Amino acid sequence: MSDFSLKNGVLHAESVSLLELATTYGTPLYVYSRAAIERQWRAFAEYLPEPHRVCFAVKANSNLAVLQVLARLGAGFDVVSGGEIARVLKAGGQAQRIVFSGVAKSDTEVREALQLGIGQFNVESRSELEQINRIALELGVVAAISLRVNPDVDAQTHPYIATGLEQNKFGIAMAEAVASYEQAAQLPGLNIVGVACHIGSQLTQIQPFLDAMDRMLDLIEQLAGKGIQVQHLDMGGGLGVRYGKEAPPPVSDYIQALLHKLSTRKRQSLALYLEPGRAIVANAGVLLTRVELLKSNKIKHFVMVDAGMNDLLRPSLYQAWHDIVNVQPRQGCSIQGDIVGPVCETGDFLGQNRSLVVQPGDLLAVMSAGAYGFTMSSNYNSRPRPAEVMVDRSDTYLIRARETREDLWRGESLIP
Repeated sequence: MSDFSLKNGVLHAESVSLLELATTYGTPLYVYSRAAIERQWRAFAEYLPEPHRVCFAVKANSNLAVLQVLARLGAGFDVVSGGEIARVLKAGGQAQRIVFSGVAKSDTEVREALQLGIGQFNVESRSELEQINRIALELGVVAAISLRVNPDVDAQTHPYIATGLEQNKFGIAMAEAVASYEQAAQLPGLNIVGVACHIGSQLTQIQPFLDAMDRMLDLIEQLAGKGIQVQHLDMGGGLGVRYGKEAPPPVSDYIQALLHKLSTRKRQSLALYLEPGRAIVANAGVLLTRVELLKSNKIKHFVMVDAGMNDLLRPSLYQAWHDIVNVQPRQGCSIQGDIVGPVCETGDFLGQNRSLVVQPGDLLAVMSAGAYGFTMSSNYNSRPRPAEVMVDRSDTYLIRARETREDLWRGESLIP
């Protein structure tokens, strides 16, 4: 995380002290580096010029300012709800560069998406084909679609973020793919434009992507034999990032391997779509949290902080590991223990069995928190969600105000 580095003994985001940000905006606090977001975006876009396309997975980080930065760079967007479509458009994204994925799109969401003129739907079931066709005919439009097909490739990742196996809820089984495309070809409200898959998240090897790509290219050849031609192959997202000891491949190696596969299979005319999320924003953000108390018993030490699982769910949900550092490193004896929050759950932890030199009042940074941090946050235990700040060299922007207690019950009412 080169955009987060020590300067004069204090951790900085670009040119701004994280101590100063915590003093100004309070904690818990999400801090993002604009330079890091833009650099990671360009790492993809450099190797995928038009007609290829990079669509940012909005679920990773949906803050309007983050989306705005990407929209200005010409990003496409992968969305999974009507709310995410609205966010993209509010941030300046283009409707025709939106890919609408997701397994349970409502009639209202489909209708709104068609009226807005989004680029395409990634369809996840045969019943969804009928749904989109019905609504398209009602509106007098034709919907561009790809089918998301499960290549049944084991991505060897956490079971909660594996998505390409037949037992997962996503997509259409490979055995049903040709018949599903034949069904789509008979529906007058649909226009087949591509084939899509997504095998999982936080993958650190290229080979699973290539294995999935071989199966998808085999499918494309079968479809061509049936007279069904497609314009692009959407390989989804899933490229991993370094949280600790992981060693994911460089983005350039990953993309060049995929393009080489297209070449060896004589499919250079296919546009390649990718949908990175984590790979763009994970290492562009940190979560700042203040140490409240130290506690120990006969078997355990605890560093109790003001951020909890409602602010950053990944460690509790996925047993995910984030590096946690003192923003102003101390000298002295370290404490070996768990970094835990104030939420009333045993599973409320940000890190376990960590070694830190720390005192009450110290500011800690949970690193690599830019993806699936705020977007998965909640008001559990009636806790207001954190503020978010964007750093741009020496400038800072409050891009989401901290929620107030009144925000906690906004929309609720007492009965008479």
